[in-house]
Amino acid sequence: MNGAQDLGGQHGMGPVAPEKDEPYFHAEWEKRALGVTLSCGAFGAWTIDESRHARESLPPATYLSASYYEIWTRALETLLKRHGFVSAAELAAGQMLERGAEPKRILKADMVPAVLAKGGPCDRPVSDPPAFTVGEQVRTKNFNPETHTRLPRYARAKTGIIEAVQGSFVFPDDNAHGKGENPQWIYTVVFDGPEIWGEGADPTLTVSIDAWESYLERA
Repeated sequence: MNGAQDLGGQHGMGPVAPEKDEPYFHAEWEKRALGVTLSCGAFGAWTIDESRHARESLPPATYLSASYYEIWTRALETLLKRHGFVSAAELAAGQMLERGAEPKRILKADMVPAVLAKGGPCDRPVSDPPAFTVGEQVRTKNFNPETHTRLPRYARAKTGIIEAVQGSFVFPDDNAHGKGENPQWIYTVVFDGPEIWGEGADPTLTVSIDAWESYLERA
């Protein structure tokens, strides 16, 4: 979806200023925010793609004024309410008022190292061969969905070259909305600077994205 989270290539937001020797956490509460988010994700009630969509669905003014982990916690509130684990009244009160939904599983302290080491692999087999090959020229589709997508705005309706076929993976645009995993092939597509930024862009620069097959068509 188009929103405050999709700012790549957009003007007016100021330069990117990386923090030198940036710490993993800037405050103690951020550690807890990460832990609570991962623990709730282990409930098995939503997918990583639904959680991403919950974050990007925050009002733009909220999203742009919030810190990284504040965005996580605000989105987590949405997910917990949506799936019946808490109510708006409970969030306002800061305590349980009634019994909510039962999680499919509980992440306990002794399970954390193994669960984090395992990760959440999203590669899946597909029956059809890749539609595109390395070296082939392709064009990304031009669309502006109200739902989740991993094709950023700056890379839509652009022509590039297939650099690699990465394998087949869960299609997030469907998985974020309960439509199933529907895996597709993913391709690394390379664009030159002028194609992305237009006239006056440095022609020696390139931008690469990983694009699901349904984002692409032959140029």
